[in-house]
Amino acid sequence: MKRGTTAVYGAGFLQGAAFVLIPALGTTLRSAPYDMSNATYGLLYFPEIIGAILAALTAGSVHGRLGSAGLFRLGVLCNAIAMGLLVTASFTHGFTIIVLLLAETFLLGIGFGLTNAAINRAASLLFAGAAAAAVTILNAVIGGATAISPIILAGFQTVLTWDAWPAVLLTLWLGLMLLPQAGDSESNEQGGVGAWRQSMLPFAVGVMIYAICEGSFGSWANVLVSVDRHLPAATGALALSLFWGGMTIARFGLGAIPDHLIHRRIAYLLAPLGMAACFFIIPQLQAAAGLLVAFTAAGVACGIYYPYSMAYGIAAHPQEGTQMAGLLVGALMVGEGIGSFGLGPLQQLISLGNIYTWSALWALPLLWLAWWNSRAPKKTA
Repeated sequence: MKRGTTAVYGAGFLQGAAFVLIPALGTTLRSAPYDMSNATYGLLYFPEIIGAILAALTAGSVHGRLGSAGLFRLGVLCNAIAMGLLVTASFTHGFTIIVLLLAETFLLGIGFGLTNAAINRAASLLFAGAAAAAVTILNAVIGGATAISPIILAGFQTVLTWDAWPAVLLTLWLGLMLLPQAGDSESNEQGGVGAWRQSMLPFAVGVMIYAICEGSFGSWANVLVSVDRHLPAATGALALSLFWGGMTIARFGLGAIPDHLIHRRIAYLLAPLGMAACFFIIPQLQAAAGLLVAFTAAGVACGIYYPYSMAYGIAAHPQEGTQMAGLLVGALMVGEGIGSFGLGPLQQLISLGNIYTWSALWALPLLWLAWWNSRAPKKTA
């Protein structure tokens, strides 16, 4: 195993596990003894998104000053402090817990942006001959952790107390800093303002549009199934779980399949068509079984667009790899915000089913951008 592999993929698992904690604690935080209102609880997400975008966009500059190991450790430290704040918040209530959680989500966002930029770049370097597979599997690990972390949290909450899981994550984040780091083979890499390239924009636009689609599926699956279709709440929750599960399985599967069996570019080009088909079919379905299958298929269709965009983007900009990775993490967060929060007000004008149907048109720019971005790497100013 290459030096730094455990640290990179371990950080991916911990990042996924930590990032989903506030959503997983939704019911707990809105119940006694915390008794947060829906508005206050919703406010907690904004510092996280802002922190992630700011950190992702400055990752190249941080790398230029601290190197890859320094960038990684700074991201890990921010995540560890965030977990410490979350544990501390569990012993408070009222205004104090709100302040602590706002600080926690902001630091978690910074940790997310820095760490993801560092580990996506590192994965592409550790396995340079199979960079797309390495980045895809890394994001599968992140997604898998996102899926199982709420289950682990619920187990701790039943047996001990919910803050035990963040305490475990805090310990693991600190332990991660002691592991061997990936070699700084990108020592000549450029960062900061001088590292921005116009040719990075198609990758960022593609990821942002993709993230709108992912947010539309992931954030609204439960509502469409449980509210619009009047099916049991458990069915809506299962649809959401199957969406994330389908995405994780697709990433592991396509990451492990050799390129000569399924060419990466072909899979990349097919992904938008799969998303479009799911957007078009889901509003037509009424039965629980059909909806569950369709949201699983949507997860599979969404599985590889982001990691392949990351891999192709870094390959096209080898001297600005961390800057490229940071830009795409930021674009992912912007798109997730639009897909998750933007669809709420939009439903005052058009139904969720119709939004899904019209969202199939996102396939047009996504397909063109996948074709453009997956050409033979050719960096332009």
